[in-house]
Amino acid sequence: MMLLAIDIGNTNIKLGVFDGDKLKAAWNLATDIHHTSDEYGGVVLDLMERGKVLASKVTGVVLCGVVPPLLPTFMEMCKEYLNTKPLVVEAGIKTGMRIRLDNPREVGPDRVVNAMAAKNLYGKPVIIIDLGTATTFDVVSKEGDYLGGAIAPGILVATEALFTRTAALPRIELIHPKQAIGRNTIAAMQSGIIFGYIELIGGMIRRIEEELGGKAKVIATGGQAYPFAEEIVAIDVINPNLTLIGLRLIYEMNREQ
Repeated sequence: MMLLAIDIGNTNIKLGVFDGDKLKAAWNLATDIHHTSDEYGGVVLDLMERGKVLASKVTGVVLCGVVPPLLPTFMEMCKEYLNTKPLVVEAGIKTGMRIRLDNPREVGPDRVVNAMAAKNLYGKPVIIIDLGTATTFDVVSKEGDYLGGAIAPGILVATEALFTRTAALPRIELIHPKQAIGRNTIAAMQSGIIFGYIELIGGMIRRIEEELGGKAKVIATGGQAYPFAEEIVAIDVINPNLTLIGLRLIYEMNREQ
């Protein structure tokens, strides 16, 4: 059985094809709400051909998304180009976790998928840090419950905000600074953004572990996981395919029902 997993994010759409439990190929697309199902279908088929994946061998599709206008687009794409109806991760789907939130329907499906994957791969308690358009922190307790977490602006969003919302600050390249005290504007911005986010992440890990009452496994994922996660001693594992793996696990759990 081959399974196509699709994670529709605000900036990128990540796709992966699993042959059993092995990730055979993975790709990233830019998110564009104006693309039609035909446009996405053509791109997906082309990527599969280049990756030597036969579309006819794909027997299942699972997807999650935080961009509501694209959900029907991808459902139509799956129907027309892959001849299958996707399993959509949404409220009420089986995840094997209790959602301990005031309103469980508020949590983004990608966050639940990441938490479920991390719990199954790395044990519990576990903290998942997703560095993408937003920087999110998700927490699974030692009992295996999803407790919630925290949300901060993503590093690229924060960097772009400095450029667009100020008159004198330039757009910069995110290069690791040599020191915290910048000797010019660009060096100062690089220091503030890169070292600032490293401290933000490290500080949040410490606070979350204090509330948990002990150490937790810490997993980083997302498009901006490198190089920041490598700088933080508290992060145990960087897994860029965590969401895709979680989608596969959820598909298998719900297929067995």
